[in-house]
Amino acid sequence: MGKNESSRRRFVKNALALTAATVMPTIITRKASGHSMPESKLVGASERVNLACCGIGNRGANIIRTLYNTGLANLVAFCDTDMGAPHTEDILKDFPDVPRYQDFRRMLEEMDNQIDAVVVGTPDHSHFPICMMAMAMGKHIFVEKPLARTFHENELLIKAAKKYKVVTQMGNQGHSGANYFQFKAWKEAGIIKDVTAITAHMNSPRRWHGWDTGMTSFPGGKPVPETLDWDLWLAAIPYHEYHEDFINGQWRCWYNHGLGALGDWGAHIIDTAHVFLDLGLPSEIDCLKATGHNGLFFPQSSTIFFKFPERGNMPPVEMTWYDGVDNIPDVPEGYGVSELDPDIPPPGNGRIQPAKLNPGKIIYSRELTFKGGSHSSTLSIIPEEKAKEMESRLPEVPRSPSDHFANFLLACKGLEKTRSPFELAGPLSQVFSLGVIAQQLNTRLVFDRKSKQITNNSAANLLLQGYPPRKGWEQFYKL
Repeated sequence: MGKNESSRRRFVKNALALTAATVMPTIITRKASGHSMPESKLVGASERVNLACCGIGNRGANIIRTLYNTGLANLVAFCDTDMGAPHTEDILKDFPDVPRYQDFRRMLEEMDNQIDAVVVGTPDHSHFPICMMAMAMGKHIFVEKPLARTFHENELLIKAAKKYKVVTQMGNQGHSGANYFQFKAWKEAGIIKDVTAITAHMNSPRRWHGWDTGMTSFPGGKPVPETLDWDLWLAAIPYHEYHEDFINGQWRCWYNHGLGALGDWGAHIIDTAHVFLDLGLPSEIDCLKATGHNGLFFPQSSTIFFKFPERGNMPPVEMTWYDGVDNIPDVPEGYGVSELDPDIPPPGNGRIQPAKLNPGKIIYSRELTFKGGSHSSTLSIIPEEKAKEMESRLPEVPRSPSDHFANFLLACKGLEKTRSPFELAGPLSQVFSLGVIAQQLNTRLVFDRKSKQITNNSAANLLLQGYPPRKGWEQFYKL
C-alpha cells in the first residue's frame, strides 16, 4: 500500500469513527472497515466531471449553475445543512433528481465512487473540514474565497493539497479574467516593477454596519428552524445558540465565522498583486483604525497596514487596506473616475451599492502609478497623460482561454492548470487571517515569516490556530 493511499484510508476511517458517536450514525463501509483508499485521478478528456456540491443556496447556487453551464460537468450530489430553506428551493427545483444530503461526511462516504470533485460554497468556518475530507478521499476541490478562516487551517490545506495531489481552485474568479493576464504581461514586460506601496479599498456598506458596538455576547436563544441541522452547521467551531444573524450570509459579520470585508473582497482586489509581486506573508500588520471596535464582530470601518519585506530584487512593499463607507483613502492627482466592475456577482441580499470610491486598488511604483478595480477589472496608468505616453510600449495582453470555472473543470481533466490553486490561494488567505487578528485585537503584530509565528503578542499567536476543534472534529486537523 502506498504512503498516500494509507494516509487517506487512515484519515477517513478516523474522521468517521470520531464523529459517529456524537453527530452522525455509525457508518461501517468499505473505507471505515479498513480497505484501501483510491488515489486521486484525472477525468477523461471526453468525459464530464462529476461534481458533489456542498452549500447549494445563495452564492453556492450561483457557483453550481456556472459550473454546470460550462457543459463540462455533471451534478451527482447536493449537500446543505438546511435543505428546506427558501434559498435552496430554486436549485432543487431545477435539479430534482440529484441525490440530497445534509451531512457532507455521509455524502462523501456513500457517493464516493460517483464523485470526481467537490464544490464548497458554505460559510468560511466550514470550508476546512469539507476540503480536508474530500482531498483525503482523492477528490478535486473548488472552494469559495477565502480558502479558510484561520491561518493554521490555511496552512493545513496547502500541505494537504500537495500531499494528496488533487486539483484545487479557490473561487477568486478574477484570476481567470483580464486583470490576471494583464498584470502578468505587464509584470513580465517590466511595466509593473519596483512597486513600493499599494492602497486597497472596499468602502461599500457591509451587513454589520449600524450594529450595536457595545454588544458583549452573541445573540441567541431563538428556535432552530426544523429543517436546519444547527450542530452540523457550526462544524468544528465552539458551540453557541442559534440566531438568524448567523445564517444566510450574516455569518460574514462575526470573527468566529468569517473574515469580514478583508476576506470577502481582498481576494478580488489584492490577489494579482500578491501573486505576481511574490508578496508572500507580511512581516508586520497593524490595525491603524477600528471604528466601533468589538471583539465579536467587525468594525464599522477599519484601516489595516501590512509590511512585506524585500523579495529577491524587488523592494519592500507597504500595503494599506481601507473599509467602511466613510473611510475613503486619498487618491493621487489624475485618478479620474472609479468604476464598478460589471462582472461582480450580486450579493445574496441584493445588488452591490456603488460607493464614493468603488472597490479597487492603487499601485505605486518608483516610476508609475496604476489604478484598478476588483475581480477582472484591468489596470490603468494614471494620470491619463502618462497613459497616452506609455501606450506604444505596452505589451499585447493574451485573452483568457477559459473562465475560472471552466479552468477548474479542464484542470480536473488534465487539459489546463488551475490559476488559483491552494499553493497560491493559501498564502493569500493567510494574509487575510493575519489582518483579521490585528483587527480583532485592534493592535500591531510582528510576524516571523520563517517560523510563521507572531512574536510580539502571545494572545494573537494563539489566534493563528484559533479555538480547539469541538469534540468529534479533531481528526480533520491531524494531517
